[in-house]
Amino acid sequence: MRLQGQKQTGIGLIGTPFAFGASSIFYNPGSLSFMKENYSFSAGVSGIFSNVVYRAKDSDYTAETESPTGTPFYFYGAAKVLDDLSVGVGVFTPFGSSTKWDYMWNGRNLVQEISLSAIFIQPTVSYKINEKFGLGAGLDIVLGSVDLSKAIANPVDGQFNMQGEATALGFNVGAYYKPTEKINIGIDYRSKVTMKVTDGEAQFTDIPSSLTTYFPATANFDAELPLPANLDFGLSYQVSEKFLLAAELNITFWSVYDSLIIDFEVNNDKLADARSPREYENRVIPRLGGEYKFNEKFTARAGVYFDKTPTNEEYFVPETVSLNQIAFTLGLSYMPVKGLSIDLSYLQLEGLEADKKYTPDNFEGTYKTRAFIPGFGLSYNF
Repeated sequence: MRLQGQKQTGIGLIGTPFAFGASSIFYNPGSLSFMKENYSFSAGVSGIFSNVVYRAKDSDYTAETESPTGTPFYFYGAAKVLDDLSVGVGVFTPFGSSTKWDYMWNGRNLVQEISLSAIFIQPTVSYKINEKFGLGAGLDIVLGSVDLSKAIANPVDGQFNMQGEATALGFNVGAYYKPTEKINIGIDYRSKVTMKVTDGEAQFTDIPSSLTTYFPATANFDAELPLPANLDFGLSYQVSEKFLLAAELNITFWSVYDSLIIDFEVNNDKLADARSPREYENRVIPRLGGEYKFNEKFTARAGVYFDKTPTNEEYFVPETVSLNQIAFTLGLSYMPVKGLSIDLSYLQLEGLEADKKYTPDNFEGTYKTRAFIPGFGLSYNF
C-alpha cells in the first residue's frame, strides 16, 4: 500500500520524484544520493482501521468483518560515504493484510480469517552522476508468513487451518532527474517477489471420526504467493517558493497472481491438492498531490488517487476484499529544531460498493469497504 513514509503518504502516496532523505530507499533509490545532510534517519508506523460489509444476493443476510488493526511500519538509515555516493538500509512492510469474518458467516468455506505479512530488508546504494542525475539500486530480502482458516464443506463439516513461512529475494532500482531547479522527475522499479512456502503445516479439526483417515490432524503442504512488480513514474513542480505540485503513475503487475495452489505432501481419495483461480489483471494508479510550506516549522500536504481493483469478475474471494477505491490524504510536518521533523499523515479509502461473485462456489453478493489510516513518523537529518 506504499505506507512507507509519512511525508509521501500525506501527499497522495507519491514518492518517486522526491528526495526526502532516507525514505528514498523505498520510493526511489536514485534520489538517495541527493540527500542534503551527511546522515538521515526516518521511522514511522500507521494504523489501519478497516471494515468490510457483505450483503447476500436476493436476501437480507449481511456480514461484517472484525479485522484486527494493521500496523505497517518502516525504518530507514542512510549516510553519505562520498560527496556523490550514499548508502543505506531500510526495513519496511509494503505488503500485508488481516481479515477476520465471523466463523459461521455464509462465506466460511472460502475464508474465515487470514493474515498475510511480508517484511522487506533493503540495503541500498545510490550514486549522483552529476547535479541533475542520480541512479540507485537495492537488494530486497523478504521474510513472509501466511495464516489462513476456513471451513470445509459438506460432507466433512470440519475446519482447515494452514500456516507457513517463506524467504525470498527481489530488487529495487530507480533514477532521479532534475532538469531545472523547479522540476524533479523520478522512475522506480520494484521487482516481483515469489514467496514459496515449503513444508508449511496444515491442520484439520472437527473432522467426523469416519473421515479422519483421509484428513489427518496435521499435514504438510507447499504453496506460492507472488508479490507483484511495480513500475512508478513521478513528476513534481515547484510552483512557488512555498507551493509544490506532484503527480505519479504506479503500474502494478498483478497478473502474476493467477491461482492459489496448495500442494499437499500426501494426497488420497478425498484430500486432493487445492487450486483456487484468481486471474488478477495489471492496474495503473494515478495520483495527484500538493505541499504548502507555511514557514520553517510547518508544512502541510494533501493528495488524492483512484485505485481500480485488479480482481477478476468471476473469481472474487473475500480474503483481502479489493474494490475500486477513491482515496484522500492529508499530512503535516512540524520541525521543532533544525534537522528533526515530526510527520503526521491521514489516509481514507472508500471502496465503491459493487456486486461480486466467486463462480466455482457459486458465492455472490454486494461488498462495501472503508478504511481509516492515521500515521506517525519521525525524521532526523544531520
